[in-house]
Amino acid sequence: MQVKLTPSPEVAVALEATLFTCNNAANWLPWRAQGREDDRDRTRKALQPFAYAELKARGLSAQPALHVIRKVADAYATRKANLKAGNYGKKDSTRYQRIVDTPVRFRPDAAQSFDDRCLSWQYDAGTVSMWTITGRIRGVPFVCSPGALKMLSGYRKGETDLIRRDGSWYLIATCEIPAAELNTQPSGFLGVDLGIANIATTSDEGETFAGEKLNKYRRRMMRVRAELQARGTKSAKRKLKKRARREARHATHINHVISKRIVTEAERTGRGIGLEDLTGIRERVRLRKPQRVALHSWAFAQLAAFVKYKAERAGVPFVQVDPAYTSQTCSWCGHTEKANRPTQELFACRSCGVVAHADHNAARNIAARAEHVWAAINQPHAADTSGAPAANPAPLRAW
Repeated sequence: MQVKLTPSPEVAVALEATLFTCNNAANWLPWRAQGREDDRDRTRKALQPFAYAELKARGLSAQPALHVIRKVADAYATRKANLKAGNYGKKDSTRYQRIVDTPVRFRPDAAQSFDDRCLSWQYDAGTVSMWTITGRIRGVPFVCSPGALKMLSGYRKGETDLIRRDGSWYLIATCEIPAAELNTQPSGFLGVDLGIANIATTSDEGETFAGEKLNKYRRRMMRVRAELQARGTKSAKRKLKKRARREARHATHINHVISKRIVTEAERTGRGIGLEDLTGIRERVRLRKPQRVALHSWAFAQLAAFVKYKAERAGVPFVQVDPAYTSQTCSWCGHTEKANRPTQELFACRSCGVVAHADHNAARNIAARAEHVWAAINQPHAADTSGAPAANPAPLRAW
């Protein structure tokens, strides 16, 4: 849960100095850790004995010093995982060796974690009390919506991150919300097809979300990015970074709106949600260049994650199914043929002659697969596999 701090100028200076000191210490520690023998010497347990006293001497209290040690250890663990996964190239590549030989680095205003001993909340007063390098500061006001305040007061648990973004101060608090009782007897499933022309289309008469209006915005942002990249100046690069953050926030907002509407409709009608599993979609699909750009520029994984956690909170069954041939299979008669999809938007069955919107047809197939999968997992004695209209009904994941 994110809340915005509204500190006075004096408090803002103290917060800035605190972030700078913590990240400066976090940048000192990797230089010491980089020279150690192997990754086992860069864990929190290995770093704490020789780094704790030095971090305290640099102006950090006990808990912030431990948080800095953990931040560095976690950064090395993340880097090790990325190296192992091949995200930085092969072992003999220049990029791989450069990353291995370079200590991890943190921005001067990178986020810093605070536990309950370093930061406490006063929900009724709308303030927080937090540790800084100039001493503990009390009565720092924050603002948020009534729903967010209710969430914080009821479910906040664990650490809180202090971040500075575009000149403003925010606290990101962790909330643990218990899942609602799962509806184990859904009356069908709401299928959701993810696509390019429409970000999401449901099986309910082809209801679409974020279509042409959003695509116009994405095309306009693409042109602006191209112009700034062509300039190549320092100011253009700064604007590119700022615009990238703005686009990411816009995409997150749209995904929240879409996922909330989908889950609300499924909860209202007592159904579950069937979503196609697009893991590895960027490597599998073969599209024309304009479509590749559109595919890679949207956070489909984030949308799926939003639908999943909102469904869990509402007790709505959530199933992810194999999307293979959902766009080529007729959801009315089950006939599968590549020619059934003559255009991007049109579906015309060569067997029964039905004509429909391609995304709506795919969403119906996804709904049928989700219902089949749910019955096979939760009601194996009652599952009927003979009438499944979609091919390859086996899922990749199911919850």
